[in-house]
Amino acid sequence: MEKFFRNTAYVLMLIGAVNWGLVGMMNFDLVAFLFGDMTILSRVVYSLVGISAVYAAFTTRACDRIESLM
Repeated sequence: MEKFFRNTAYVLMLIGAVNWGLVGMMNFDLVAFLFGDMTILSRVVYSLVGISAVYAAFTTRACDRIESLM
């Protein structure tokens, strides 16, 4: 189950990274284009991307600590 959460977090972070890259390079927000500007669905996508980044940061940090103890 942990592998599922980790992989899902990485996929969502990749989606967020692509979206921010498009915003920065072409001023095009893909999430807003697909789901509407600040609709409930787009806010859910933005929230999941943010939660995934926090989850990945904490789990990656924990894995690094465990590996350094070995």
